[in-house]
Amino acid sequence: MTDYLREQALKLWNYHHINHQLEKADAILVLCSHDLRVAERGADLFLEGWAPLLIFSGGLGVITKFMWSEPEAELFARIALRMGVPAERILIENRSSNTGENVLFTKQLLEERNLNPETFIVVQKPYMERRSFATFKKVWPEKHVIVTSPQDSFDIYLSMYTNPALTPDDVISIMVGDLQRIKTYPDKGFQIQQDIPNDVWVAYEALVKAGYDRHLAPI
Repeated sequence: MTDYLREQALKLWNYHHINHQLEKADAILVLCSHDLRVAERGADLFLEGWAPLLIFSGGLGVITKFMWSEPEAELFARIALRMGVPAERILIENRSSNTGENVLFTKQLLEERNLNPETFIVVQKPYMERRSFATFKKVWPEKHVIVTSPQDSFDIYLSMYTNPALTPDDVISIMVGDLQRIKTYPDKGFQIQQDIPNDVWVAYEALVKAGYDRHLAPI
């Protein structure tokens, strides 16, 4: 990757972060994926006392269905258990295959358990903070939500990425695809609208032109 393209990718990385400050909440909702560091971040937050309930949401998604045979949430929950989270404080939603379903199926699961958390900490990959917030507020607008992720810099995240099946170029392509979805998904009813600064969109177009287009959604 050239210095110029790295600079463009960093613009997307920074935009995807919404930099919420942590607040104590009723539940921590971990949106599962191929990134096991997200499981560790969720467990750490629980063990630090930010919320009394830890929810893992994820079946097999577009990427993980080619990597694993068990639901993401089951794998993530085992990581939390090994880290010392009590089993009785964990809920698992293992059917969802995208972010909207993560939120919707978690909402249904909590209703079935007669649980009604009012405030959530959502834990997601660093480059999916903004899209997770926009999706949660569309699906469950009456709840208060803040979003966080593993606390790594762009370069550290790429160099220490926890899943060797994905290269740094793959991660950048996923970031590009997520920005496209931030722009197009509100019109589909999947997310609330998010402003995209012009320089961020220019960076997106430069990365697409350079070939980081493997995770774009069909238009």
